[in-house]
Amino acid sequence: MSDLERYYRVLELEPGATLEEVNQAYKDLVFVWHPDRIPKDNLRLQQKAQDKLKAINEAREKLRSLKTKPQTTHQTTYQTTHNSPSPQQEKPSQPTQKPPKQNSDLSGKDYSRANLSNKDLSGRNLSYANLSGANLSDTFMHKVNLRGANLSEANLFRANLLLADLREANLRAANLIGADLSGADLRGADLTGARIRSGERLLVKLVGTNLAGAIMPDGSIYQ
Repeated sequence: MSDLERYYRVLELEPGATLEEVNQAYKDLVFVWHPDRIPKDNLRLQQKAQDKLKAINEAREKLRSLKTKPQTTHQTTYQTTHNSPSPQQEKPSQPTQKPPKQNSDLSGKDYSRANLSNKDLSGRNLSYANLSGANLSDTFMHKVNLRGANLSEANLFRANLLLADLREANLRAANLIGADLSGADLRGADLTGARIRSGERLLVKLVGTNLAGAIMPDGSIYQ
């Protein structure tokens, strides 16, 4: 089995699946295998979940990079040896729909009120950027640098912020319902008025999150 076929199999997809299908499969599998859903005292399942997430992340990153870079001879050969490629594979991506390049430095940029829903911003440098009121629902922001960024009133519903740098970020009145902040660094961040609960139920994943000195939604400082 080739590496490419293995990546599709890890995501439980057929070879040739579209980028949209890859992203959706990734979200579904991360939800199923997130360690927060596994009993903490079951070390065997905890380790299995960690291994699964590692494989899922690798598969998605490899397939995403293949599908977002320009066509190569190898890719053309692969498509011609498989019958009936989907129309989405044959059409080039629209320039307006492409997220910023992987290594783009977007520090200090103004994205206030921008619609970035479902975009892939993983690993980007958005430190001190203005994202106030932006729609970031279902956006991938794994290991993104948002240090000092203005995210006030931003919609981060179900956003993936695993291992994100959110030090001193302004998250006042932001919607964090369903967001995954596992392993994120929120030291000194301001979450005053942020939505993280429904009644008494916490609806944000905070496994391993560093909240030292952060201002919590109720105005208290996390010790």
